[in-house]
Amino acid sequence: MNTPQSSAPINLGRFDLGSLRLFLMTVDAGSLTAGADRYGISLAAASKRMAELEAHVGHPLLERSKRGVVPTPAGQTLQRHAIELVAQLEQMALALSDFRHGTQGHLRIWANTSAFGHFLPTTLAIFSARHPGIKVDLEDVLSEEAARAVTTGVAELAVIGDNTPTEGLHTLPCETDELVLLVPAGHALAVRETVAFTDALDHDFVGMNRSTSLMRHIAAAAGACGRVMHTRVQVRSFDAMCRMVSAGLGLAILPRASALPLAPALGLVLRRLDGLWTRRRLLLAMRDRQQLSPPARAFVELVEASAQPAT
Repeated sequence: MNTPQSSAPINLGRFDLGSLRLFLMTVDAGSLTAGADRYGISLAAASKRMAELEAHVGHPLLERSKRGVVPTPAGQTLQRHAIELVAQLEQMALALSDFRHGTQGHLRIWANTSAFGHFLPTTLAIFSARHPGIKVDLEDVLSEEAARAVTTGVAELAVIGDNTPTEGLHTLPCETDELVLLVPAGHALAVRETVAFTDALDHDFVGMNRSTSLMRHIAAAAGACGRVMHTRVQVRSFDAMCRMVSAGLGLAILPRASALPLAPALGLVLRRLDGLWTRRRLLLAMRDRQQLSPPARAFVELVEASAQPAT
């Protein structure tokens, strides 16, 4: 049922933060049911809120079908402005909460698993030493989730793989690492200093979720060779990958910085790969650098300074 259009002026006082957040969650999820679930209310309550929001705006905001919902042109306009508004209100709430709890600010970062291998712990240690009063809110998620968190204002910064869609986001490189093949020391491929990617594909692999940027990269490279990567075990961390390889459950391809600290103790060796693009970049993503909070701006400046060559 279409919402009747109205020529009455829009009353700003009738917009409420809850309905705007529900609208954004619904559009992001592509379903009012999923949006209601994320927001933590019943579908009936969510439908009522959306109907009231559409009635106030005077235009349909969601185009509904059996496949879910997408924003109408009016909904796209509301989405663009609501993202900015909700993000700024949440930042304001956090900033005011800092005064109550005696902290000097919040740094909100969502990052993929690769970031936890080397870059993020090292950089956050330096940042925390320089800014001990700033609280760090950190989430370990897929690259796409991290980018979406920044787009929707849930996080200010994201660390993502360089093959992640970043439309509407500004990015800068924060680390470059090399992908290597991890094999048990007694494995037939361990005697080679460099292993052909196609030879590695003859064996089973230990990997992460297929939707991660790393696994998508490897699967795409295998497909380009006319091959399929056979993943025997899927785990959620590089630490678990190393332990599964040590147990003889398969080989693994992962960043050198993540594998190097664990490999010797587990009887594993790292081998270079030929036939696979092994340079892997991590990107720091943000929406508008000029609108970053002081803690986020300080973190970006630290990353930029660390990336500068020594003189």
